[in-house]
Amino acid sequence: MGPFLDFNPFDNLLCILLGISFTVWFTLLLVFIIVPAIFGVSFGIRRLYMKTLLKIFEWATHRIERGAKDNNHLLYKPYSNAIIAKEPTSLEEEINEIRRRGSNRDLDSASEFEMSDIFYFCRRGVESIMDDEVTKRFSAEELESWNLLTRSNYNFQHISLRLTVLWGLGVVIRYGFLLPLRVTLAFTGVGLLVVLTSIIGFLPNGRMKNFLSEQVHLMCYRICVRALTAIITYHDSENKPKNGGICVANHTSPIDVIILASDGCYAMVGQIHGGLMGVIQKSMVKACPHIWFERSEVKDRHLVAKRLSDHVEDTTKLPILIFPEGTCINNTSVMMFKKGSFEIGSTVYPVAIKYDPRFGDAFWNSSQFGMVNYLLRMMSSWAIVCSVWYLPPMTREEGEDAVKFASRVKAAIARQGGLVDLLWDGGLKRGKVKDTFKEEQQKLYSKMLVGTQEDRSLDTPPSSHLN
Repeated sequence: MGPFLDFNPFDNLLCILLGISFTVWFTLLLVFIIVPAIFGVSFGIRRLYMKTLLKIFEWATHRIERGAKDNNHLLYKPYSNAIIAKEPTSLEEEINEIRRRGSNRDLDSASEFEMSDIFYFCRRGVESIMDDEVTKRFSAEELESWNLLTRSNYNFQHISLRLTVLWGLGVVIRYGFLLPLRVTLAFTGVGLLVVLTSIIGFLPNGRMKNFLSEQVHLMCYRICVRALTAIITYHDSENKPKNGGICVANHTSPIDVIILASDGCYAMVGQIHGGLMGVIQKSMVKACPHIWFERSEVKDRHLVAKRLSDHVEDTTKLPILIFPEGTCINNTSVMMFKKGSFEIGSTVYPVAIKYDPRFGDAFWNSSQFGMVNYLLRMMSSWAIVCSVWYLPPMTREEGEDAVKFASRVKAAIARQGGLVDLLWDGGLKRGKVKDTFKEEQQKLYSKMLVGTQEDRSLDTPPSSHLN
């Protein structure tokens, strides 16, 4: 009778309820997320979810503005444009203006150095400090509306009980429901990728292996996209990258790879890592010819170029995916493209990616957040909404060097994505401005003075020299 006396019916009931809960949970995952991801279909639930969020955000923002007006509070408004209005004038024109105001003389009448010239460089320096167009590209993009995330708006404060309750309900939904769901999907997608690509790696090279590898990669990346509740709109799919080419895109986040790879297969390029990332890389390369470099090989430009060239020359291999900026920029601009991938001579397929920050900030500030912390922020946001444009393929023109070709491709991406086209190097995120930039300004100023003197000597009549 002893064992029967210890039996507690409530424990048995609790186990049954937990079993039913897990069964329902994984059934919903399988039916509504994993199976649609396998076949690349959507029920439109995410689109409906996005439209509902937009209406809630509009109401919350309107409520904040009305509450601030009733309480005579000033609302913080981020600068959508530059702080300082700068006229597109040349160095010579500005110095001429400064000289006329100070001494009523210009470069034509006095081509030597004048003390007043330093005011031009002082003003430019102060403007760069006040409105630094480089440094602000490495911080999160500011929003004018509130998306019920405290990290996205400076105006978050107690306005009304309804607004506070709505924010609290959002916290419960994001961390109590969406985050566990997304973590489960992320582990499912990554786990399937590692297991299935490892199995495919045992197959002999051929069409069957390539076909299975592409289907597995697409399926797993689509599951990972759903782990972020990513809502992606692809434009001009007829320009999608083809085998034997190089796909280049602007870089905002590590999830750029997932965004693009869920719509087509690519050969990845990167450095070999350890830990979980190393396990994923080793399994992926078994099924598909990705290009991984050892740490000691990354700085060998000739070796990198040779392996990239060998890859694109084989038209049976997938297009290479490269982010030429070399670092993440905050979804507002495109910075200088490294010329390496444009020296190969292959067809380049530009792709522009633009995120909608109202639902979640996709920018990864690597100097502030680690990878795990960043992914948790992504998975606890409302959604990741973005647009992807496939631009027509581009090739180097006759007489065009790699630097000019890279700038032309960058300008096309910036124009299509509505991004600011900057000439600065993204390496300034962690480094200092090179001395060559300072020397260019010095050369420009000295050339202006010397050129003015030469023009004056040419304009002087020959008779004046004889006298």
